[in-house]
Amino acid sequence: MINKDTQLCMSLAGRPGNFGTRFHNYLYQKLGLNFIYKAFTTNDIEHAVKGVRALGIRGCAVSMPFKESCMPFLDEIAESAQAIESVNTIVNTDGYLKAYNTDYIAIVKLIEKYHLTPNSNVIVHGSGGMAKAVVAAFKNSGFTDVKVYARNATTGTYLAQLYGYQYIDALTDQAADILVNATPIGMSGGKEEFNLSFPLSLIEQAKVAFDVVALPVETPFIQTAQQQGKQIISGAEVAVLQAVEQFELYTGIRPDEDLIAEAAAFARANN
Repeated sequence: MINKDTQLCMSLAGRPGNFGTRFHNYLYQKLGLNFIYKAFTTNDIEHAVKGVRALGIRGCAVSMPFKESCMPFLDEIAESAQAIESVNTIVNTDGYLKAYNTDYIAIVKLIEKYHLTPNSNVIVHGSGGMAKAVVAAFKNSGFTDVKVYARNATTGTYLAQLYGYQYIDALTDQAADILVNATPIGMSGGKEEFNLSFPLSLIEQAKVAFDVVALPVETPFIQTAQQQGKQIISGAEVAVLQAVEQFELYTGIRPDEDLIAEAAAFARANN
């Protein structure tokens, strides 16, 4: 039952989805927590963040395109977010806003889970907040041969240089063992939802297709790679892992693996 003591958690995204809302609310209900979660979007990130503080909203997940633009309005940036200049989680403790990046944690765990070896060469497509989390995770996991491609050459070059990697200005005539899409290409409801994030020729020679887009679970990139028998890492997995880290930051409770799997299945089934 919602009452005056119910704590609100929320998300801010350019294109809000149902996954986080379903996932968190399922866990609140199963664990008997007096919390509720709601997705929002905004055209005014400054006042949205100030509203989190002013209204005592306990936690706020931050998605594209607000992961960097929210930072000036926060009180403290934790090391996980400071290192990659990108925020995806805000925790409000008595009006004090501290920011984290659980995307980074999720990417590191998936690199470990799928036994991606540091001697592999990698191409990362993207230069925004999620791309920073991806590149930092590969860097800190020991990968030395990583190339960054972005349609914005300025931010792409900056990201590559930040971690000592190479920026490439085209995806043609390239080859890599691991391809990572860290752009909105392929996202449901986006203007490029039916597009491939990498050229077909590049996908054909790769070994691993890694997409951070959570919805749909099978983007055109993932579908194409799957048809060719490549190893697949989906954005849905990223979404679950980072959401669990957020849930623990907001509530102080970490659900067991069975309950996490239940919540993830529920969230996907209702999207």
